[in-house]
Amino acid sequence: MAAPWRWVRGGARLCSSSPGRFRGLSSAASEPLTVRRQQEGVRQIILNNSKKRNALSLAMLQSLRQDILQDVESKELRVIIIAAEGPVFSSGHDLKELSSTQSREYHTKVFDTCAEVMMLLQSVPVPVIAKINGLATAAGCQLVASCDIAVASENSRFATPGVNVGLFCSTPAVALGRSVPKKVALEMLFTGEPISAHDALLHGLLSKVVPEANLEEETMKIAHNICKTSRSIVALGKATFYQQMVQGLGDAYKMTSKVMVDNLTLQDGLEGLDAFVQKRQPVWSH
Repeated sequence: MAAPWRWVRGGARLCSSSPGRFRGLSSAASEPLTVRRQQEGVRQIILNNSKKRNALSLAMLQSLRQDILQDVESKELRVIIIAAEGPVFSSGHDLKELSSTQSREYHTKVFDTCAEVMMLLQSVPVPVIAKINGLATAAGCQLVASCDIAVASENSRFATPGVNVGLFCSTPAVALGRSVPKKVALEMLFTGEPISAHDALLHGLLSKVVPEANLEEETMKIAHNICKTSRSIVALGKATFYQQMVQGLGDAYKMTSKVMVDNLTLQDGLEGLDAFVQKRQPVWSH
């Protein structure tokens, strides 16, 4: 029998790291900014501030960061899914935090924390899947682009509209420009106009677009397929993939050839090949 869901509340102020205890609440002291639950190797992190369109405030970013890092080295964790409550996946930064009422130091902390979270998504040893059902704009679009895999419903849309309020989406452009062709990224950045889920799929921002009714099923299908593999092999492969992407062709082949030789010495590397030769299912040690 599957273990029951472990609900853990996330927020800006850390109170307790014990499972099932409140770790912090939103400013309204009523609902957590993020909710984390985990079952059978799959951790779902839910952006839970739909009243503010799941804006990536500093508190939201800190809560998201903590939910990602919690027991991230545990063999029990195989996949992370990031989703959201409400019709907006995320509207990006909370613009009230970026107003002139806040100091330059505070603004710097917001963007530094955001960059840390986005890079964290690619540096953690397990795949991270974005599950989008609705609008993702600015840093919300950046969040989608920063995940390893992104599955969206047909009604989802994506935009970088900062230019329309005088704040060009320069940090979202880092992730966006690494996911879609340059001219597509620049049109989105210069005009702020949204693109459809199908266009986002066509240009490489998304992995898959499905009917809204099938979004949960299709996302979990990907997650469960990942859970059938070796955690250590996937972690090695993920790290290697991002490393070789920023190298020249020759250096990339040189580095990945060495990694494949190293892969053969790992316990699960040996087990997988032995299982294939012996025509049996592998027993992973992770």
